[in-house]
Amino acid sequence: MATTTATMKEKEEDATSKKPFKRRSRLIVRLGSFLIVHSILFSVVCCTAGLIALILLPVLANNTYISENALLPGSANPMFSIQDVVEAKKFVRDILDTSVTEEGRRIEIPRLIEQRVVDVGAEAYYHKFIADGAQFHPLHFFSCAPSTSTMETNNSCSSFGVNSVGIIRAPRGDGKEAIVLVSPYNSENIQLSDAVSLGLAYSIFSFLSRVTWLAKDIVWLAADSQHGEYTAVSAWLKDYHTPVFFSDAGKVDFGMCSVKDIHRQWENKLFKENNPNVFKRSGTMAAALVFKVTESKERSERDRLDIYAEASNGQMPNLDLINTAHYLAVHRQGLKVVVGMVDSLLHSTCLKFVGEILQSVGKLVKILNPKWKFGITSAEFVEGTSTVARSIFNQALGVPTGPHGAFRDYQVDAITLELSPRVYLHNENAQSAFLLKSGRLIEGVLRSVNNLLEKFHQSFFLYFLTSPNKYVSVGVYMIPFALLVAPLPIVAAALFSAGKRKGDNLEDTSNEVAEAASGSDSWKWIHAAKVVFMIHLWAGVVSLLPYHISQISGMDSTARMSVWVALSVTMLLISYKIVGSPYLCSSTDGDWEILKAVTVAVASIGLCLMSIINFATAQIGSMLLVPMCLMVRPFKRRSQVALSLRFIVLAFNLAFGLLGFPPVGLMMWKGLFEGFAKVSVGDFWDQAEFLWSWNSATYPYLLWIHLACWVLCMHILMHP
Repeated sequence: MATTTATMKEKEEDATSKKPFKRRSRLIVRLGSFLIVHSILFSVVCCTAGLIALILLPVLANNTYISENALLPGSANPMFSIQDVVEAKKFVRDILDTSVTEEGRRIEIPRLIEQRVVDVGAEAYYHKFIADGAQFHPLHFFSCAPSTSTMETNNSCSSFGVNSVGIIRAPRGDGKEAIVLVSPYNSENIQLSDAVSLGLAYSIFSFLSRVTWLAKDIVWLAADSQHGEYTAVSAWLKDYHTPVFFSDAGKVDFGMCSVKDIHRQWENKLFKENNPNVFKRSGTMAAALVFKVTESKERSERDRLDIYAEASNGQMPNLDLINTAHYLAVHRQGLKVVVGMVDSLLHSTCLKFVGEILQSVGKLVKILNPKWKFGITSAEFVEGTSTVARSIFNQALGVPTGPHGAFRDYQVDAITLELSPRVYLHNENAQSAFLLKSGRLIEGVLRSVNNLLEKFHQSFFLYFLTSPNKYVSVGVYMIPFALLVAPLPIVAAALFSAGKRKGDNLEDTSNEVAEAASGSDSWKWIHAAKVVFMIHLWAGVVSLLPYHISQISGMDSTARMSVWVALSVTMLLISYKIVGSPYLCSSTDGDWEILKAVTVAVASIGLCLMSIINFATAQIGSMLLVPMCLMVRPFKRRSQVALSLRFIVLAFNLAFGLLGFPPVGLMMWKGLFEGFAKVSVGDFWDQAEFLWSWNSATYPYLLWIHLACWVLCMHILMHP
């Protein structure tokens, strides 16, 4: 009896515990049903809120701060002195004297750098590399390393360069970590700014060889940037991280050279006392600083520092590295720090109007509650919007903004510091003051990185900059994207339900039609999925066509673009012949809704996957793709809504259908900012070639996701 009572109590407890779960599940089902029924209202609210949240990003930005306490920027007095500046200026004069002839530029400057590095007691060697051609190959698209065929075909005297490398072994270190300093210069055309960059780098390197506080090795890379700054740095990094037993680091086959005299000059004069195939290494790279001196066209009251941080496919260095450089530049050396901005937005009347509204709202909020921090001036809003637009665009493009991007491919935090004096470099007094400030800035950053006991990890890796001292973290800038993408699965479910409901209504007409409808109900879904799969497969094949088209010589960009379009259209028509027309099973009004449901679902999946690879690309893509997918409907569809509303929907469909096509969208963008006189048909080919040469993930997104969804939307527009 007692056992039966206990069993009954256990059953009652189980039933009681399951009730909250059932209530929760019923609540979720009811909420889902409510959103599906009101999917149009939900879409309008979410898209509007997403665009507003995107506009408010400068208002939601936070002030930057140093997260890693070990950095301690500015805690020590700078030791870089006037004597170091004198050494820098002397080195600048030596470079300018030896760069008069071509032989001096290509031979004497590397030898001069090597000699000075040895004089300060450091190790030196030359690194020979071959410039890689911008060739598209589908098998190497997602690989940073160039293909072997590219290396072999490009092996010529005219396409190789020589980097000069110096290494200081830290007196307080064990050789397991290193800090890299990079100073690029163009050996083909030495300018005063290049000479000053090398002079500054040498004076810092010489200064570091005498200090006793170094705990990490210092590697100075004087990058020969005649074939591009990124190329020189990337080639050295590739050999640095290649195992010794696999590496042919620095080995160039001069037997392939067509000019034997150049071979003899380099072998006899430059490599006379050094083994050209020696490649020396240090430890794991803790961080890297790329710095160069430029002469700004605009004169300002203070010396200027431009910081470039974007690497390939939206990768960013740890925010602490940027914060350290910014803090030392502003609060220790009095430099004006600038990050990239979209100049055309600075003069936008619309942005100024929105900024004035937000400024008024901020004042009202402050009156209501002084603790609420919602204040921003109109000028700050315009500058913040211009800066965050440039930050999003640079990350979405997927192309590094400087040679620092090569380090990020090896998970090394790096930034490029571009230093510009307030007056011309020919002014000796101003040049001395400028070199002193620049040297102390780099010394301070090196001291902070030298203090680290581990890699950068405390601060953010995912962020947008709205100013040099303000940022938007990943938790904030994900909100606009989430709001824009949220309606897609709800609308897909609503469309599928509506399409299925219209098919079920046929059962009331006659048994014959009911049997046909019930028999084809599931096939409609399968046919729609087959059409979507076929279009995306076609888009994948289209993305590989440039590899074969680029092999054809004697064609300009316009001709190659025309061939690309012609082949793409032909392949699409052939696929229709093989698989069947997308309108083959269109017998009811609900067929287009099922096709749109599958299209919207696939677009949602594609945007979410792209947000993992490159969030900025997904953010910009969602602003075009989401409205296009949500608003598309057949032209021939009969509707009971007002004529004015039908006209508005038709106008939006035409606008998004035109601007959503990638080549047309690019031409409109370029025409608005550069003038339509400079627009040509081959611009999209040039841009596509630029993206694939840098292995940007934006290229496959444009074709695999955006172009495929655009074609499907055109199918829906033309649905019978």
